Amino acid sequence: MTIRVLLADDQTLLRQTFRMLIEANPDMTVVGEAADGAAAVALTREHRPTVVLMDIRMPGVNGLAATAAICADPGLVATRVLILTTFETDEYVAEALHAGASGFLGKDVSADALLAGIRTVAAGESLLSPAATRALITQFLATTEPGVPAGPAAPLSALTAREREVLVLAAAGLSNTEIADRLVVSPLTVRTHIQRAMTKLHARDRTQLVVMAYQTGLVRVRPRSLG
Repeated sequence: MTIRVLLADDQTLLRQTFRMLIEANPDMTVVGEAADGAAAVALTREHRPTVVLMDIRMPGVNGLAATAAICADPGLVATRVLILTTFETDEYVAEALHAGASGFLGKDVSADALLAGIRTVAAGESLLSPAATRALITQFLATTEPGVPAGPAAPLSALTAREREVLVLAAAGLSNTEIADRLVVSPLTVRTHIQRAMTKLHARDRTQLVVMAYQTGLVRVRPRSLG
């Protein structure tokens, strides 16, 4: 199945570079380009891409607002947003994930890593660069008192013990394959547990599951681990 990509960035040269890189792969195609957030939302509704490669800083409607609009549209539930920016700050990462973004990469990412990221997000998994992961955890530490959930508690009681175990490992940043190796099961089994947890917790994707793990206190990070 071909991965349909929409490019949203105000730099024409960068969009052209991304287009050449993406369309050099037989499993991907670029269905449109947008120079601002408003156009990104409109073109996403028109073309219904698999993945929107979204810059944050654009004129008019920025990438965060565009991401929120796309992810809130019930007609675009199959579309994933991958944020690509130079600004991997605590505030931007938290806002992007809260808006519903499925991934977050820095613009200094390699070509291979970018293509792998698009495929990962298209498959329904989350993608956070090390800087973005650190920023997300820092944000939770800054806004949450020890032992107090950062938001409304998700119904974690609906999860089985194994699903909780998988969720904890996913929140630690492990891939399905790494989790499978840790638990001595198949990657398909891990994927099934992730999907069931998403259904039970009404999460849009794996990224929201990770956020819920922190919000509910299922996963806690010690401040000294960030030093």
